[in-house]
Amino acid sequence: MKIGVRLDVVVFTIALLSVPVLSDLILSKVDRRIDLTSQIVRITSTLKVENAGNDLVSEVLLTIPDNQAKNLAYLTATSNEGKGKVKASAVSLPVEVVHPKGMPPALTFYSVSLPKGLGKGETFTLDVLAVFTHALQPFPEEITQANIHLVVFSDTAHYLSPYTVKVQSLIVKLPEARIESYTKIENTKIHGSEIKYGPYENLPPFSYSPIGVHFEANQPFVVAQELIREIEISHWGNVQVTEHYNLVHGGARSKGEFSRLDYQSRRYVGGASAVRSLVAKLPPRAHSVYYRDEIGNISTSNLWSDSKKTELEIEPRYPMFGGWRTAFTIGYGLPLQDFLFQAEGRRYLDFSFGCPMNEVVIDTLIVKVVLPEGSTDISVSVPFPVKQWQETKFSHLDVIGRPVIVLEKTNAVPEHNQHFQVYYKFSSLSMLREPLMLISGFFLLFVAGIIYMHADLAISKSSPSYLAKLQWDEVLAVIQQFQNNINRCLTIHDKLEASLRDLSRTGDVQACKAARKSFDVLLKDLSKDLKPLLAFLQSSPQASQILPKVEELVAKEKDLQEKLMAKHSTVVDGYEKKSGGREIENRIALQQQKITALRQEVDDLLDFIDEI
Repeated sequence: MKIGVRLDVVVFTIALLSVPVLSDLILSKVDRRIDLTSQIVRITSTLKVENAGNDLVSEVLLTIPDNQAKNLAYLTATSNEGKGKVKASAVSLPVEVVHPKGMPPALTFYSVSLPKGLGKGETFTLDVLAVFTHALQPFPEEITQANIHLVVFSDTAHYLSPYTVKVQSLIVKLPEARIESYTKIENTKIHGSEIKYGPYENLPPFSYSPIGVHFEANQPFVVAQELIREIEISHWGNVQVTEHYNLVHGGARSKGEFSRLDYQSRRYVGGASAVRSLVAKLPPRAHSVYYRDEIGNISTSNLWSDSKKTELEIEPRYPMFGGWRTAFTIGYGLPLQDFLFQAEGRRYLDFSFGCPMNEVVIDTLIVKVVLPEGSTDISVSVPFPVKQWQETKFSHLDVIGRPVIVLEKTNAVPEHNQHFQVYYKFSSLSMLREPLMLISGFFLLFVAGIIYMHADLAISKSSPSYLAKLQWDEVLAVIQQFQNNINRCLTIHDKLEASLRDLSRTGDVQACKAARKSFDVLLKDLSKDLKPLLAFLQSSPQASQILPKVEELVAKEKDLQEKLMAKHSTVVDGYEKKSGGREIENRIALQQQKITALRQEVDDLLDFIDEI
């Protein structure tokens, strides 16, 4: 493959030609291996360092171009001395960024401190692991559902170092045997899914030979733009973990329409690079596991657990193609005794830092550790640099709030999934605070109930307000009696009208007169009963507002009664004189109009008084 050399690469190569040699160290052998089987690029380099000078050397410099250093997520160096168990016990060597003088601005230098000084002619072998994110660039940048997913990776076939390299080789491991193109230079071989460059001998310092590989990559490009892990400690026996994910497919952006039919029937052809499911490896004995998003619970998940691990397989609500996003939350509980320990009078939480899902790139990882209320003397131990600050969270029955330790790490990879510790002091007596608050609250509630039930909260019987209330109650009782009497009068009026209808039907004048006589007696009795009631209302100050309406009602009812009696006399007289029905109706027409109007006024007054 002929990949065009960009102008910045040319400038970078020219800049390296004028760089001075830093020391008499030489790299007698360099074996590099670039693993491109996932979206996270891992470069493993085994360096055999030899001191060809007279001075004692205590550090080795590593060099990474700035365009790669900006995507560097993890860098570690370990000694490679000895074999078997001795080799396995090797520890990491300190690595830090340095700025040696006279170096070009396009390079970033890292210093690896050796466990002991390297004398003349002595050698030391170390392994260097560099992990990069966003190093695979989709090409083309947009594809349809039916297209294959291709990416480009660029690096150098020669090991970039400030030291002379005697022998060096490079192996590029690809996920599939399908390679679109790659850079062919001297001593280049391809075998299956591996490309081998070298060996190359006697390379001068800062030797640089750009290469590129264009290949198919259908592995998931899952990028968590933000992952917030909240670890809440309860000394009642539980550690609650809540993880909020905001994911995006970091591969080539999808264009065109999505076909569910093609995806289901030809899923390994139509959308082979789509993210169908994710597997979260949770700690053993995880319980109360849930998986939900803003809509609610998501049922497309499976959970497996044994004594060593718990695996949660989740499926998003839809397959994720390039550029597509999704957000969800995973939560679970853990036994407290598995993660909380004591040492030197302090408690400490020992928990994993990174994401429980494999091969996920995390742009921003925020870990929040919520400690019990009342925790003091808080400190944190993390095996790599992070941003740290403290917040306060209020939950149920909290008074001063719970301290929250917040740790933030950008560009996080699975290599960061290491254990960290949060140390704090917490008195066991503080655990009784919330139960005592509940007990005290219920006790005070019951005491207040007892006091309320036994206390006399009535208004004093000698107070003016109490006397006024009694007077008003008497007024209401009298008004109720008054209304009942008026309603009885109106009932007699209705019966008087009914006697006239019977007269028109039967012509029995004597029966009608007898009914009139009995009704007269009843109305006189009711009129006598109304007089003391009206007298009481006239004498009561509390009835001053309603008294005018009551007096008006009495006058209207009396007038209505007189009009009804006059109508009754007119009708009976007409029947006695054997007048015709039409003539009788004409004689009482005017009276009937007045009776109807008066009856309406009486009903309106009764409604008004009833509302009061």
